[in-house]
Amino acid sequence: MRFRSKIVDVSCLNHFTRVINTISKLTKTCTLRLTVNNLYFILTDKVANGGVSMWCELSQGNFFDEYQMEGVCMEQNEIFLELIPENLSRALKTAQNAKSVKVKLTNKHCPCLTVALELPSLSSSSRIVTHDIPVSVIPRRLWNDFKEPSVPEFDVSIYLPALKTMKSVVERMKNLSNYIVIEANRNGEINLKIETDLVSVSTHFKDLGNPPWVSDDASQNSTQEIDNMAEARIDIRKLLQFLAGQQVNPTKAICNIVHKRMVHFILLHEDVSLQYFIPALA
Repeated sequence: MRFRSKIVDVSCLNHFTRVINTISKLTKTCTLRLTVNNLYFILTDKVANGGVSMWCELSQGNFFDEYQMEGVCMEQNEIFLELIPENLSRALKTAQNAKSVKVKLTNKHCPCLTVALELPSLSSSSRIVTHDIPVSVIPRRLWNDFKEPSVPEFDVSIYLPALKTMKSVVERMKNLSNYIVIEANRNGEINLKIETDLVSVSTHFKDLGNPPWVSDDASQNSTQEIDNMAEARIDIRKLLQFLAGQQVNPTKAICNIVHKRMVHFILLHEDVSLQYFIPALA
């Protein structure tokens, strides 16, 4: 197994750093899957047990100037590693004005992702700062646990309002309740609601638009069906963690609701897609 890569372009490095920072805000540990063309950051808490799951996909060609990997074998040319994204985020914090960043898989007492930063110095030679980030290699027999989560048939798919706006609304609501209800319809409307014995608060957003992947026959349904709300009651802290962690500045942010079962968020940027699943509570 071998992996080595290098980023020289400053904007690619900054973008990669933002993605890693986002992931480190969403989860303490995750799986990094390396393939010839892509990197995946995966969190598969069993949704059945009330855990969230995440699937973040990056196209390596849009980030790395050099990228070489050899997987476990020819037929399964992939590498699966478990790591703490916060450690990678910390290593990249020192890379703000680096001339280049190299990341490679090494073995120092234990397997590591070694991040070597070439920093400018006052003398003619540059300084190299190295961070060794311990990782665990995930054996092949467990790879099936890290498949892309399947998206159940959703009842409503809707574009989200500005994530910053949504975050400030949810932050205020979290002081009042541990749970929030997200409801939306196919008429571009989304409501965020909390209801307790003492208080009921809701915020309405309209004219958000719905992504065009609903089939034609569905769109010919009556207006009444278009106005029908699908809803899910979820843990407000998990929603806030998702909103607070965002540094990717997506070009599109979509919310899919499986009525009373799950909320599925998709953030799309030119070269990154992040999916985040929060199970509904009874």
